[in-house]
Formats: sequence, structure tokens, C-alpha cells
Amino acid sequence: MPQLNATTPRLFRRGLPAEAKLAVLVVLSLALLLGDSQWHVLEPVRRAVSVVLYPFQRAVLLPRDLVQQVNEWLNAANLVRTENEALQRQRIELAQVATHGAQLAAENAQLRRLLGVTDTLSQHAVVVEVLYEPPNAFNQRLVFNKGSRQGLAPGMPVIDEGGVVGQIVRVTPMTAEAALVTDEQVSIPVQILRNGLRLIAFGGNQPGKIEVRYLAANADIKEGDTIVTSGVGGLFPAGLPVAKVQKVERDTASGFARAVGEPLAHPERYRHFLVLQVDVKRAESNRQEVESSEPDKSE
Repeated sequence: MPQLNATTPRLFRRGLPAEAKLAVLVVLSLALLLGDSQWHVLEPVRRAVSVVLYPFQRAVLLPRDLVQQVNEWLNAANLVRTENEALQRQRIELAQVATHGAQLAAENAQLRRLLGVTDTLSQHAVVVEVLYEPPNAFNQRLVFNKGSRQGLAPGMPVIDEGGVVGQIVRVTPMTAEAALVTDEQVSIPVQILRNGLRLIAFGGNQPGKIEVRYLAANADIKEGDTIVTSGVGGLFPAGLPVAKVQKVERDTASGFARAVGEPLAHPERYRHFLVLQVDVKRAESNRQEVESSEPDKSE
């Protein structure tokens, strides 16, 4: 019989009926439920199973955790970039307010009554970031990450906390190109802060310098004088620092003098700048009048 049972197909084996097995399992389940609810007899088993399943749970949740970490990193980077722009804007505005205060202190009471206490940064300003510097030995330019979509236009001045950096010369919907004050194509109406003498500053022939040309040989300008924007023409607000005079060359034979200055702005040190959104169209006619009054080089 044992040999017959070993070779007999399972379909024909005899054992406990399925109903009996079900009844035994139901009784066992009820006993386990009752015992666990009253005496927590299955708590060690539950802990062991949780320990075994924990690595599998972590593996299943790993993609979700990675996505959350990437999102947190991106949000933190955007927050830091926004805070840096806000801090840089605040530094620039505070520096310009201090410079304007020095200019107002140098003016007499009558000029104060005529001009009033006017903030030099009353124009709306846009914070821009340098994308790259074009590799050109002749033109000194910077390309920013904002353009006509943000309201930038050719002719608008670019400043930092040191003073005038340059002027927008070309824009696209997404970028803007600025020529520095040391570029030969840039000319700015300026004045001497000490005595109010109005002049025109040009990009210098020497790298990193600006020049004040066509001065009378006896013009009241000397080394150490601070040059600021005069506001003539309307593009550059009055009182923005431009340069400090380093050298004055006087030619008694020709009757003219030339001054060389060091720019007060340092575009090579920073990535963020302010672009002042002045009314370029209204100021263009005034600028043309200023340029037409410039003495002819051939004279």
C-alpha cells in the first residue's frame, strides 16, 4: 500500500477534505487574532517581518526621494539667485544715493532751491547679469541676460555701485550688449564735481582709461578731481560717478588741454548691474544737440 500511495496520482489520494482544512485555518486565524489582540503574541514576528521588508521599501521609494532632492536643490538655487540680485540692487542704489548726497552738499543753496532734492535713481532700473564678454581687443563690451522683452533699449545707461559702467548699444528680445565707458564709441556729458565745469568724456586711447578732450589750456581741472554725469542730454541722470582724473596734459602751443581719468566703476569685478530705463527717444534729440556742439577735431 505505501508503494501504491507513492505512485498514485495526487488526484486520487485520500486525505482531509478541503472543508476540514478551511475550518482548521479559520480556527487558527481566529486564535491568532485573539491572542495578538490580547497578549500581542505576534509582535516579535511583525517586527522581524518589518526589518526584512525595510530594504525593499527603501528601494521602492528611492525614485521618489531622488525627485524630491532634485526639486529641493533647484528651489534653493533659484532662491539664492533671487536674493543675490536683490542684495546687489540694494547695494547699487545705496551707493548712488550716497554719491548724490555728496553732489548736493557741494551745490549752493540757490541750486538746491532750483533743482530740489531729487533722487538720481528715480528711473526704473532692471537688474541684469553678464552672460559673456565678447573677445574683441578693439571694442570693450558686455552681453547681458535680458533684452527688449524686459524693456531695455539702445542708449540706456548701465551702472554699478561705483558709478557708470557703460551704455546699451544693441538689444535682442533676450539679450543686450553694452559698451563700457572705456570704449571709443562711448561719449558721456560730464562735469567736475568740485567746480561744476561741464565737459564731454570719451573712451580713451589707452586701455581701461577715459579722456576729457578739447579743454582750454587754462581750464580749472586738476589731478584728483572727480568727474560725474552732468545730466545734459537726458540719457545719463545727473550725479552718477564716472571717473577720477589721473593726469592733465596742457599744450600751450595749441591752446588746448587733455585729461586722462580712471573709471570709478569696476565691471570686471561683478556679474550683476543696473540698467536705468530712461526715455531714450526723448533724450536722443538732446544728445544730438550736445554732440553737435562738440568742437571739430580738425580745428
